[in-house]
Amino acid sequence: MSLVSGLVKRLLRRQFSGWSQGSIEEQRARQERSTRLMRLPAGVKCRNVLANGVAAEWVEGPAAGAGVILYLHGGAYVLGSVDGHREWIARLAKATGTRALAINYRLAPEHPFPCALEDTLAAYRWLLDQGVRSSDIVLAGDSAGGGLAVAALLALRDAGEHLPAGAVCISPWADLTLSGASVQSQAELDPILDPDSLRMYARCYAADQPLATPLLSPVFADMTGLPPLLIQVGTDEILLDDAIRLAERARIAGVDVTLQVWAEMFHVFQLISFLPETRQAVNAIAEFCARLFSPPQS
Repeated sequence: MSLVSGLVKRLLRRQFSGWSQGSIEEQRARQERSTRLMRLPAGVKCRNVLANGVAAEWVEGPAAGAGVILYLHGGAYVLGSVDGHREWIARLAKATGTRALAINYRLAPEHPFPCALEDTLAAYRWLLDQGVRSSDIVLAGDSAGGGLAVAALLALRDAGEHLPAGAVCISPWADLTLSGASVQSQAELDPILDPDSLRMYARCYAADQPLATPLLSPVFADMTGLPPLLIQVGTDEILLDDAIRLAERARIAGVDVTLQVWAEMFHVFQLISFLPETRQAVNAIAEFCARLFSPPQS
């Protein structure tokens, strides 16, 4: 780990100390305040839109092609917004040469499962109604958004609908039962997440549904028939085993899956733009999307 990465981890540990204290409203306000100074990359344009009634935002990089990233923000299904992720989504759109449609899906506990999933499916279908081909769409998300992306793939498959080209899952929260060994083994290393907070958020979202329900916890799903997946995770986060087990389930089902584990990296490190590991991770995402969006060789 570089000196810069180590310093970032110490700063994050200080920033996120007590981040889950107070009411949900206080937690949301605290998180939104922390993102006010974010600046967008040059040449990126943003535009608000309603996608089948879902509040969303187009984030378009320069020289964007036909590809679209449907982005699902993190925040344990209770916190987070497009505002807090806009800078990262803009970097992602610019690096991949795509347009990104980022959605503000409804949050728990006011809107428990399956509201976030319903909003994701509504936005995906809206893209299709706008003439975007399913083969030109990649779902992407971080943390809860990463798990939600896989849940959306499962729901689309089960409904017999056209699937997107693939999905990018960044530090996915894919097991709301928190049964992965890393939840405990990495708890002292993780500067951001803690098991007790995640248990509370899991119950907020799941409400009266069993936490092992596959659309809540895709590590328990049959993933047969899903499109290619790229999963990125750091070793120093309690959701490490979520990513590993999600990749294993995908491989068992015959899915084309790539798991990238970043040594000594923390939860969703890609949000920190100046880390060398971030540049490498974003390049890997860009390569993955380019492969999916490229026309097949004759």
